Amino acid sequence: QVHLVDSGGGLVQAGGSVRLSCAASGRAFSSYAMGWVRQAPGKEREFVAAMTWRSGTSTYYAADSVKGRFTISRDNTDNTLYLQMNSLKPEGSAGYYCAARIVGVGFYERPDTYRYWGQGTQVTVSS
Repeated sequence: QVHLVDSGGGLVQAGGSVRLSCAASGRAFSSYAMGWVRQAPGKEREFVAAMTWRSGTSTYYAADSVKGRFTISRDNTDNTLYLQMNSLKPEGSAGYYCAARIVGVGFYERPDTYRYWGQGTQVTVSS
């Protein structure tokens, strides 16, 4: 089991940058696939980015809407996941949630496959 705590959200102007962090506690952090999912008011959860890590090799997944602007990374030495968000747009305003799941057969872009969730951190992008 893993416990996740999100942080780093806030108010930012369009075109600006924010870095989110997700501190994980529990066993075998490096064995989990980690991701970020966002949800705006009145909308469904939306996949943002995910990554897996095996034997020193990372595999990355990202929604088309954030490719080239958002970067997911992890530090297995201190059990932290990051999401660097650049060139933010107003439509990116949402609660951002860190999530974890067992590495498996794929479908990392599906929020419903994640088992563990952070409490979320709000990002508001002003135009």
